[in-house]
Amino acid sequence: MLCFLQGMLTQFFSVASFLWTTTIMYTLHRTVVRHKADVEELEPTYHLYVWATSFVMTVIPIIGNDYGHAGAWCGVENGTLFGKILRFITFYLPLWGAILFNGVGYFQVIRTLGHTMKMAQSMSDRKQQMEVRINSKAVNRLSYYPLILIASWAFATINKVYDFIRPTHPIFWLYCAHVATASLMGLFNSIAYGLNSTVRRTLRERILEHLPDKYKRFWVSEWLTSPPTAFIQLENIYLDDSFAISGRDSAASDQSQL
Repeated sequence: MLCFLQGMLTQFFSVASFLWTTTIMYTLHRTVVRHKADVEELEPTYHLYVWATSFVMTVIPIIGNDYGHAGAWCGVENGTLFGKILRFITFYLPLWGAILFNGVGYFQVIRTLGHTMKMAQSMSDRKQQMEVRINSKAVNRLSYYPLILIASWAFATINKVYDFIRPTHPIFWLYCAHVATASLMGLFNSIAYGLNSTVRRTLRERILEHLPDKYKRFWVSEWLTSPPTAFIQLENIYLDDSFAISGRDSAASDQSQL
């Protein structure tokens, strides 16, 4: 019973984690490519799509009582041909569907931002160029979604395909890679999205608050006492644009008064 419950919960929340990445990519695509600003209204639809699909993918193996020991952990049993096919349909199909959707969406978003940057450069619009650079930086971080999914589940997929073809000849190192990378998905996500510059700075400041004075000199750095160079450069660009715009507005105002 405990293995049944573990397999069911693992199936449900694993599929949900794949699907949530597609909602993030869809939101980004809808905002950047289609120029829609109604993404907040789609939140109920996102919840329905993710939880309902995860529920269906979890219930299907329950009908045939196919949850049980599946190698290193509990899940859809691999002992029969039907169980292996069911595992591919209810787990690996949503997984690689999400990877494909995120990859295509990311490509279209990058292409749109590239076209916008070229237009801004042709018009010498430095303010728009800065906005595109900021958006591109955010998009580059979001590109980790398909990469993390691939890194976490590539060996698992290869192992399952090999096991489907040659079930009596398991490969030990492939099982080890399967277990290791699939278990590291949470760590990959925390590194990619949790350890940004703001979080790192906050963590260092919190650590410094609780360190004895004799150890603080090992942690204090120029990065903590002054803003990062990239932000300084970004601020300078923004100020230059602001002064240029205000100068043009002042000149236009003077001409109108004349």
